[in-house]
Amino acid sequence: MPEGHTLHGLARDLNAAFAGTTPEVTSPQGKFAEGAALLDGRKVLEASAWGKHLFVEFEADAWLHVHLGLIGNFSILLRAGEAVPPVQGQVRLRLLTDDHVADLRGPNLCAVVTPEHVEGVTARLGPDPLRPDPDSETAWKRVSRSNRSIAELLMDQSVVAGIGNVYRCELLYRHRVDPFRPGREIRRATWDAMWRDICDLMPLGLAAGQILTMPDQVEEAREALAAGDPVVPGERRYLVYRRAQEPCRVCGSTVRTKVVAGRNLFWCGRCQRRR
Repeated sequence: MPEGHTLHGLARDLNAAFAGTTPEVTSPQGKFAEGAALLDGRKVLEASAWGKHLFVEFEADAWLHVHLGLIGNFSILLRAGEAVPPVQGQVRLRLLTDDHVADLRGPNLCAVVTPEHVEGVTARLGPDPLRPDPDSETAWKRVSRSNRSIAELLMDQSVVAGIGNVYRCELLYRHRVDPFRPGREIRRATWDAMWRDICDLMPLGLAAGQILTMPDQVEEAREALAAGDPVVPGERRYLVYRRAQEPCRVCGSTVRTKVVAGRNLFWCGRCQRRR
């Protein structure tokens, strides 16, 4: 499932392509025909993201709410006045102007909603590290009062919005935290360090268009941003994610895996013993 940096990247790209325009809105697949008709002919005001939810505000208090789920994809292509590209695959929603076309395929959710609906969704979500001034205290309260494992809590979008399985595995490893430790046993200093780290890592992932957690890649990305240069995506490498039965990069122990909160958790039993 796409993690928070992907949705924020989509919001950024949708704004660049469609903000201030009045796109033709259709549903080539037909499943979103009524919703598309409601949005067609309305000006796009702003796209934004909160965690794994994407919102596109149109004029007259109409909002598009999208959740990509496991297989969803929202592609944005430069058209530049050329012929309308043919529809490929099952396109739930298409936004079309003379300059751009955006096709949404396979979302878990695609709906036209009210401002009150948007407020209700965001109120239920935890703080998003990619939004301005995320409230770390709210996240800490929900962690520190819970008997659930920290591995479960990090996947709970009401605790922190936008963290998915990759960031979960990598963040816990980077801080040597036992993934099965209950939230109430996590030390405040440990949580604060993890929070600062995820607030650093996710913007790098947004800039690169891919999750970066390897120390060398993280440092290169930081240097590029500091210099005002683009962050160039590189080889997809991880500390523990999808490395089951491979040696830990630090101690050489075998990386373990187990399904936790519906996804395969990866961790090192020797390195990750910290509270």
